[in-house]
Amino acid sequence: MFNLRRADESDLAAILAIYNHAIETTTAVFDYRPHTLQMRRDWLQSKRTANCPIMVAVNNTEVVGFATYGPFRAWPAYKYTVEHSVYVASTSRRRGIGRALVNEIVSEARRNQMHNVIAGIVSDNLPSLDLHRSLGFVDVGCVHQVGYKFGRWLDLKFLELLLDTPDNPDER
Repeated sequence: MFNLRRADESDLAAILAIYNHAIETTTAVFDYRPHTLQMRRDWLQSKRTANCPIMVAVNNTEVVGFATYGPFRAWPAYKYTVEHSVYVASTSRRRGIGRALVNEIVSEARRNQMHNVIAGIVSDNLPSLDLHRSLGFVDVGCVHQVGYKFGRWLDLKFLELLLDTPDNPDER
């Protein structure tokens, strides 16, 4: 069994381990080198400054996954669209943790009056694609050979989940 809660500084080492494992062993992260704890501290601070939630899944006392979202693009008219990410420890997959984290981050997006949640998923990550589709995300496009990792070109699929229209959208 696991619980979901907001991440804090004490979770950063576990978040870092999960993220670095994804960098080193998967194509889920288009990065080549592991991150440092200071990079994760800076990341946490930037998420807080931008009012972007970071949720963790905790099994007993162990962080086994995390999810967050951030701006989709930097221009003001994109302010109601976010791109999310979700990572689950390799030893904790296929237990509903990813599903719970995505559902929670979508709930956070709703609470924060977001209108569109984007997922960018490498095209051969079938478990993640299937998960997102089962939660109502729909395919909206694919950018071919946009990344290069582990000696091969990677395609990136984009999926979206449209939420309710914000209460009072503005153009500020």
